[in-house]
Amino acid sequence: MVSDYSQYAWLIPLFPLIAFLALTAMGRQLKDLGIYISIFAMLASFIVAVLIFIERTGGKVEDYTWDKLNWLQVGDLTLNMGFEVTNLNALMLVIVTLVSLLVNIYSKGYMKGDERIHVFFSYIALFSFSMLGLVISENMLELYIFWELVGVCSFLLVGFWYFKPEAKAAAKKAFIVTRIGDVGLFLAILLLFWYMPGHSLDFTSIHNAFTTGKIDPTIVTWIAVLIFIGAMGKSGQFPLHTWLPDAMEGPTPISALIHAATMVAAGVYLVARTFDIFHASPDALTVVAYVGGFTAIFAATIGIAQNDIKRILAYSTVSQLGYMMMALGIGVSYTSGMFHLFTHAFFKALLFLGAGSVIHAVHTQDINEMGGLSRKMKITTWTFAIGTLALSGIFPFAGFWSKDMILTQAYEHNQLLFWVGVIAAFFTAFYMSRLFFLVFMGSPRGKANAHGEHGHAHEPHESPPAMTTPLIILAVLAVVAGFVNTPFNGWLGHWLTGQAHEEAANWIVIILSTLAGLLGIGLGYLIYLKRSIPRDVVSGKLPWLYTLLNRKYFVDEIYNGIFVKPLRGLGWILELIDVYIIDGIVRLVAFTVVSLGRLGSRLQNGQMQTYGVIMILGMLILALAIAGRRFIHAG
Repeated sequence: MVSDYSQYAWLIPLFPLIAFLALTAMGRQLKDLGIYISIFAMLASFIVAVLIFIERTGGKVEDYTWDKLNWLQVGDLTLNMGFEVTNLNALMLVIVTLVSLLVNIYSKGYMKGDERIHVFFSYIALFSFSMLGLVISENMLELYIFWELVGVCSFLLVGFWYFKPEAKAAAKKAFIVTRIGDVGLFLAILLLFWYMPGHSLDFTSIHNAFTTGKIDPTIVTWIAVLIFIGAMGKSGQFPLHTWLPDAMEGPTPISALIHAATMVAAGVYLVARTFDIFHASPDALTVVAYVGGFTAIFAATIGIAQNDIKRILAYSTVSQLGYMMMALGIGVSYTSGMFHLFTHAFFKALLFLGAGSVIHAVHTQDINEMGGLSRKMKITTWTFAIGTLALSGIFPFAGFWSKDMILTQAYEHNQLLFWVGVIAAFFTAFYMSRLFFLVFMGSPRGKANAHGEHGHAHEPHESPPAMTTPLIILAVLAVVAGFVNTPFNGWLGHWLTGQAHEEAANWIVIILSTLAGLLGIGLGYLIYLKRSIPRDVVSGKLPWLYTLLNRKYFVDEIYNGIFVKPLRGLGWILELIDVYIIDGIVRLVAFTVVSLGRLGSRLQNGQMQTYGVIMILGMLILALAIAGRRFIHAG
């Protein structure tokens, strides 16, 4: 069946681009109207995305490609641009537009009173345009252009409060660290261009070349690993994960947008979009699986020792992205990884926006200074509880179904990664229960203060409807989204890949993963709510372990010692060379020329006696030179 709506997919990124241009051109003059322009632009994009999604789920619809824009021609080589709609990116379009729409609505309440609110909404619009353009890109070069634009937008949004030194540092860190990964992706594109038949970079040609084995296996592995390095940067995989927790210095709605649907999802989507390349290289899949598995448990252990509510959620995101990469690396298909991306987008956006609601109320991000908020913020409490249970993988919430699909495949294909996933699930449930009990239950432990993102201290109260409505919508999705692909239907896998997937409930996996989640929540309950276990049970007896986790395994300090300080030292040396040698030579030449000019102007003063003296001196010098030359030759 030919698609009727897919041909209009180009409108989806166009709407936020128009909003960005309008807000940039006359944001201050538009005042509150500018906010609504951004919201309605995302609403229009969401409607088109839903129409495409519904059409593609209603029957067998062919992939739609338009590539008639002649962008660059060199000799016989022509590079075209366009857009492509498949079931994979149709799903991504719905995720990105929905979360972006809800973040726009939420930001109307959260950013109220900020004097640069029109700039904030223009950045969100540009960010959404960049991610949506990336999703529907028809070839790797076009994807790379939008990929870099997403990185620029993250720099702008993370550093939005540029007057805060922490925000400026975090923005630079995000930009620089992700650039490291982007170099890998750029090299992969160069290799693809060199080895692809006809130098084609479109995804259809890539599919045909790598599924038919037309490229040398060694080159395939290099291309796949380099693509994964690019994905590691954007999706915060170890060792390029350090920028992602620091990105919390940006406004909380941006944390939700980056961590749920846009930037960090781009890396997982890239691997899924180029899965034909990875599938042709078992070695590359192994790298993806083990890096993902290590990242999942590495970040989960750090999360249990953090005290900033947003940083806990940030390390949770890194851990869950590790789950997704592990699922992709297991190599059965990209369905389980994309399924977890789908469910994670909703409950992680819910948790970040819920955290923003808390910060908006108490003006601190330290969970040790909170407590008892359930009595004053009932909507935030209940929705946050749903997000916590979904992230912890508790039945029947969305995270249960997607996490168990990953663990089932790991159980069947790699027992080591399975146990890594189960242990990471335990830590996830523990640090989320710790966060929930310390923030919402018990008694208040500290007075509201001005350490947060806005204003002055006041009595905590529920957030306005502009903020709570997105929380309710996301809470509903965090409950029901997992049912699109249960072990009893397997609909999503068949729809995404076009291949029948035999799904069966693995009760061993279900029991073990559920026990891991319940044990984590139970331990958190005993320590932080019932207090039958002392809170310092680890920090008191093993202070070195707590310090290790709290300081994030000292990765930032190691990087600072190995890379940052030596590079700064090299920069200082190069600066000295530039200032005192290169610029010094230039200044010396300029000084010499100016001095000779001044000397010449002084000599040419119109006095005959001066000219006579100069002539005599010249004749003496000439005579001495001739005499010296004869003396040398005579000797």
